[in-house]
Amino acid sequence: MAVTLKDIAEEAGVSVMTVSNVVNGKTARVSQATIERVRDIVVARGYVANASARSLAASRSHTIGVLVPVAEGDMLTMSPHHVAVIGGIERQLRQAGYHVLLRGITEPAEVGEAVQEWGLDGAVLLGFLDAEIDALPAHGVPLLAVDSYSLNPRATGVRSDDFGGGLIAAQHLLEHGHRGLLFAGPAFGASGVVRRRHDGFVAAVAEVPDATAETVAVNTTYEDGLELGRALRSRFPDVTGVFATADVLAVGIMAGLRDGGASVPEDVSVVGFDNLDLGLYVRPRLTTVAQDLGEKVAVAARMLLGEIDGEDAPDEVELPVRLEVRESVAAAPTPPPRG
Repeated sequence: MAVTLKDIAEEAGVSVMTVSNVVNGKTARVSQATIERVRDIVVARGYVANASARSLAASRSHTIGVLVPVAEGDMLTMSPHHVAVIGGIERQLRQAGYHVLLRGITEPAEVGEAVQEWGLDGAVLLGFLDAEIDALPAHGVPLLAVDSYSLNPRATGVRSDDFGGGLIAAQHLLEHGHRGLLFAGPAFGASGVVRRRHDGFVAAVAEVPDATAETVAVNTTYEDGLELGRALRSRFPDVTGVFATADVLAVGIMAGLRDGGASVPEDVSVVGFDNLDLGLYVRPRLTTVAQDLGEKVAVAARMLLGEIDGEDAPDEVELPVRLEVRESVAAAPTPPPRG
């Protein structure tokens, strides 16, 4: 079998990105000792770079686009999660010698326009619906979708274990005695991130005979969470445990509950998703399903750069999640005596 950049990276004890930089002469950020070690292994193993990748290297723009959907006429605004992902990807790609351009996309056809107008070497798709990615034609450059379940063979993808995240969130609430549970997140279709989190949540609830699961469609913003929280106990009087599909939504719900006279977690417990820093800044501190965003953006960058360099790359990577237990979940309140 032909030797790959991954083989060399494993033997040298460095990242694939570092090996790629050395092979392509981008060594400004690489130590001399590492350069020599990688080059020695390249010679010893008889590595030959992909011919097509070599021929394209000289004509590359070393520019990668990060493309984010935006409604027609709206400004490009992003959730705290998107900001964290974009910042991490930019850092990874900058260290590999690439420039990153950010563009709002109002319709899928603009993906091709961005690739052509900017001369992109590749593109990261962030926040697109699976159906939008499924419909994308070939654009001649690698496309990588973050948090997608698209089956489009022209796009690779990296995501978290969304089903598992919904499952452990519901299990945590159920273990604390909650039987009236609420799933709060954007409207969803037959597939996608929110659908998978909902499926995991419902699967856990189904294992407990006297538990029920309500679902409410709400955008993942603080303001929408605030509005939901204020009306939550009147709209869902039996709910004592809430799972929000984003930390920013969860924090808004907590604030709204307080505005409505409820205490968190004494009256209502709340679990978020993402493990963003903002969950540490509120009181009570937010219990959340933690995804490793640092690992996610590192994997995304490696996958995309590997494709650009002509390396074999997996079609998709799913990363594990875990529960970060803090202070926003407590035992379910005891119902008042009847009569």
